[in-house]
Amino acid sequence: MVLDLIVTKTDDGYSAEIPSLKGCESWAHNEDDVILKTLDIFKLYIQANPDFKYKLDRARKEGNVITYKIIFDK
Repeated sequence: MVLDLIVTKTDDGYSAEIPSLKGCESWAHNEDDVILKTLDIFKLYIQANPDFKYKLDRARKEGNVITYKIIFDK
C-alpha cells in the first residue's frame, strides 16, 4: 500500500499530514521531527504492531511543499 505524506514549510516551522487519513497531521519546528510525529500518529491510526516495517521515499518538492510516499504492507 502507498500513502502520501505532505510536509509544508510554514513561517513558524513545519506541518505534515497524510491526506487520506482524516486527522493524521502534526506540527514541529523542523522537518525531521514533523515527519516522525506524523508517522507515529499514522502507526496508531492503522494499529500497527511493534515490528511494523515501512519505507519513506521523497517523491517531489514544489515550492514549500514536499511530498513523501509511505510504502508498507498491511
